[in-house]
Amino acid sequence: MTKSVLLVGVGGQGTILASKLLTIGLMESGYDVSMSEIHGMSQRGGSVSSQVRYGDKVYSPVIEKGGADILVSFEKMEALRWLDYLKDNGKIIVNDYQINSMPILNGKAEYKGNEISEELLRVGAKLIDASKSAIELGNPKTMNIILLGSLVKSMNLEHIDWNQIISDNVKKEFVDINIEAFKVGMNLVKGE
Repeated sequence: MTKSVLLVGVGGQGTILASKLLTIGLMESGYDVSMSEIHGMSQRGGSVSSQVRYGDKVYSPVIEKGGADILVSFEKMEALRWLDYLKDNGKIIVNDYQINSMPILNGKAEYKGNEISEELLRVGAKLIDASKSAIELGNPKTMNIILLGSLVKSMNLEHIDWNQIISDNVKKEFVDINIEAFKVGMNLVKGE
């Protein structure tokens, strides 16, 4: 049976790195894994998505609408944009954080953060403040690894040597803080 995880965010949030680490961990656990990524206008704060599919045998890296078992969103609005890709009984993990797009920054649109949060909670999303936790940890850029830790815990994949995977795939000077961020993320959710 193939499972599908969709990770979405905005350019610069580390969505692709988190996806690559997840892919490596799943492969080391013996799964056949396929990953695809879409960058959009990511360098200008555009949407970024990564699709990770795993199982005994994966025939396509593409997640169809209504096909994701888990949706992980690095930003609240992105969660709403990609919600139709989630299965009816799928899990949603969302960073309780907003990034204002140009129309919002220019005053031509309004970011309705409370309404977005209410809608996400209505559909069963687990809102976690990964950005705040990353700031408290001392490096806001670790938010992606905090979300990865939360995802791993929710998928019951703690048996994989994530410390080694992080050590092998991030710059040496950032290994320790990313391992700590991963632990913080695992403590933000319950396994299921």
